Amino acid sequence: MIRVLLVDDQPLLRSGFRALLDLENDIEVVAEAGDGLECLALARRHLPDIALIDIQMPVVDGIEATRRIAADPALAGVRVVILTNYGFDEYVFDALRAGAAGFLVKDIVPEDLLHAVRVAARGDALLAPSITRRLIDRYVTQPLRAVPGPGLEELTNREREAVVLVARGLSNDEIAAQMAISPLTAKTHVNRAMTKLRARDRAQLVILAYESGLVSPGS
Repeated sequence: MIRVLLVDDQPLLRSGFRALLDLENDIEVVAEAGDGLECLALARRHLPDIALIDIQMPVVDGIEATRRIAADPALAGVRVVILTNYGFDEYVFDALRAGAAGFLVKDIVPEDLLHAVRVAARGDALLAPSITRRLIDRYVTQPLRAVPGPGLEELTNREREAVVLVARGLSNDEIAAQMAISPLTAKTHVNRAMTKLRARDRAQLVILAYESGLVSPGS
């Protein structure tokens, strides 16, 4: 059973999401919160698998709530999926940097919402390659000074190659074709790299690759 915490300051929207999720046999909404502070308290109490969190909320916003969840060892199993009205904007970028596993636009169709919850619960990447490329575009237009990150020296050559390809926006299938390996082996390389670099998910792996200098903007 996938346990979900809904976090949004609009009760009507929470009710709509809950009604949809509760219809599924493998998904259970364990709690609802109206702000980020309440979200943190309920996350610690219920330890959900997924926290669907709105960005703009009173008291503590979604970005800060995400940052606190990512920093709390007791909540290491909670994957944050950001809810937004605006698509891929600056708020979403900041939330991904804070530790979110991905994001959804609030007008998402029901089937895509259910698929996203299940994908996130499996620990797979919720960001489509097209969204990863938007992250890349941000680094190309706003290059950062490279700061070597922990774990880079632990990567094997194949893992390093896989990280570079992830940072260039390739999916696991595309990485497999590029490296002449199976998709399962490509996924293994990516997952091991995430573990060594302490990246919670694929989005953070892209960010770490650019911030560490492993990949250069425009390369």
